Parts: sequence; structure tokens; C-alpha cells
Amino acid sequence: MRTLLLVTDTWHPQVSGIVTVLTTLIAGLEKLGWNIVVVHPELFKKIPFPLYPEIPLALFPRKKIEEIFERTKPDYVHIATEWTLGFSARRYCLKRNIPLTTFYHTNFQLNASLYLPLVAPLAARLADAYMRWFHGAATKTLVSNETLRAEIAARGFQHVLVSPFGVDTEFFKRNETSPANPDLVKPIFVYFGRIAKEKSIEEFLEAKLPGSKLVIGGGPYQSYLESKYGSVAKFVGYKRGQELVDLLSVCDVYVFPSRSETFGLTVLEALSCGIPVAGHDALGPKDIITDGVDGYISEDITEAAVKCLSLPREACRKKALQYSWDKAVKAFASHQVQIL
Repeated sequence: MRTLLLVTDTWHPQVSGIVTVLTTLIAGLEKLGWNIVVVHPELFKKIPFPLYPEIPLALFPRKKIEEIFERTKPDYVHIATEWTLGFSARRYCLKRNIPLTTFYHTNFQLNASLYLPLVAPLAARLADAYMRWFHGAATKTLVSNETLRAEIAARGFQHVLVSPFGVDTEFFKRNETSPANPDLVKPIFVYFGRIAKEKSIEEFLEAKLPGSKLVIGGGPYQSYLESKYGSVAKFVGYKRGQELVDLLSVCDVYVFPSRSETFGLTVLEALSCGIPVAGHDALGPKDIITDGVDGYISEDITEAAVKCLSLPREACRKKALQYSWDKAVKAFASHQVQIL
């Protein structure tokens, strides 16, 4: 049995696209007969990251990580994130000439400038330099799409390969008899996912749209946005499982205003539920949406959202069916580098 040691600073109970991707990949690999050992913050003493309290930072993880490596004796090592656990695992591997793969999930260059606006240019440069240094240790750095691969390769990242994502089209499937009743006037424009500064949700909330606005999700920016925009949108917090699908089933358009995503897993989930997507010409939307078929790409998010009302649900579902988790799992497995 092949053993993969997967190191991640982002894990349950946090709700995020990274957690969803890793959980799904692990389940798929286990079906293929792999043994997966996850190194995550819940195994360590930790504190909240000051700029983003939902992210836990494991404290002084070096010794315990060494013990996990020695006990596990993995055949493969994959580091999914670049925080304290990823840093310590990277250090261990380099000192012992252990090959590793990494995944570039997050656009830290842009996010750093958003969270440190007073020193935005410097923060962006430092974040990009750190990411190049961190991933430079990897035999392979994986990304979710070709556009991102080309972009970071042009910035000096090496050995970058595409390892695509998927969507569970049997789970994210429109429920025509949904019992959800958000008590909103149609059409319903929805945002769902983490509520954080980098998601640019204000642009959606300030858009002059017909009908109603619904926000599903939670995060560090939720209380601020709800206090400011509670009169123009309904905030319902995190929803999971069938409750989430039932709510999405009564919505008409998914508005995805973020410009900082490296993919946008929720875009696929919306399409799978037959919901057209309005987004910008940015990483994520432009790699998934076919303009005028299953969504609209525009600098004017209001115009794009309104135009989405005329699109057929069948086209959205058809696009989602092209993204298979089975293919994603096999691609991820094929990229792992065995320790000799």
C-alpha cells in the first residue's frame, strides 16, 4: 500500500475551497488503495493568524513533524499550504533530500496587498518572493488550471504542472422540489462561499439588480458586511449538505465578483446546480465560463448578472459535467514523486 504524507495548514473545521479539494482528493486516493496521513493544525498547539483569525497557525511544529515522518515512513510527500506546517515539512524534506510536491492554491501576492494596504506594493513583492522560494523546493508544483500555470511560470516558478479540480455533480444537482424558502423576491442573485475581504463581495452587494440578493457562507468579513448591507441582502450563514443544495436550487444567478481566486470551486458547484455565473475576466471564472453560454464575463458585474437571467440551465449543467473528480484524483496521483 502506498502511503502519502499530506501536510496542510488549512483543515477541518475550517470551511474553504482548499479543505474541500483536499478532502475529496483523499477520499478518491483511498478508493484507489492509497494510505493517506494528514498533518494538520489540530494535531498541534496553535493560535489564530492575526490578519485572518479563521486560519490557525501551528506553533513550534518541527519536532512533532519529525516524529510523524519517522513513524509514517511515507512513500510520497505533498505539501498543500505554505504556512508553519508546510514550512516545517519543507525544511525536513530538504535536509534529508526527500522529494516533495506542492500545490499553489492561493494568490498570496494579491491577498497580501489587500490585507496590508499601507504597504501594498512591498507586501505583494515579498509575498511573491516567498512563494517562489517556498515552491522552488518542490520537484513539481501543481496548479488547478492552465492560465495559472502560465502566469506563475512567467513569474519565475519552475516545474509547474496542471492538476485539475472537479465537482460532485450527483450531489450538486438542482432539486426541483426544494423546500427552501428564503422569503425573497425573484429573481434571486446569490453569493456563496467564504466571506472575506479578497472575495470583493461589496461589489455584488452594491450592484443595482432586480429581485433579491442572498449571501450564503461565513468568515472574518461577515459581521462587517452584514452590518453595512443587511438591508439590501439576506445573510444566512454557512450552509452544508442538502440544505445548501436546496437553497441554491431556488436561486437564479451566481455572482462571483472575486479577482483573486486561482480557480473558484463554487463556480463549478453553481453550474452543477444549473445556475449561470457572472464574473470578471480573472483567474477562476475565465477558465471555466463560456461567455454567453453558461455565464457572462465582464468588468460590469451588474450587466453580466442581469444577462445571465436569459441563459438556459441545461448549458450550465453540461459545463459542470466536464469536470470529474475521478479524473482529478488520477491526475493528482500521477504527479506524486516516490521517495527512493
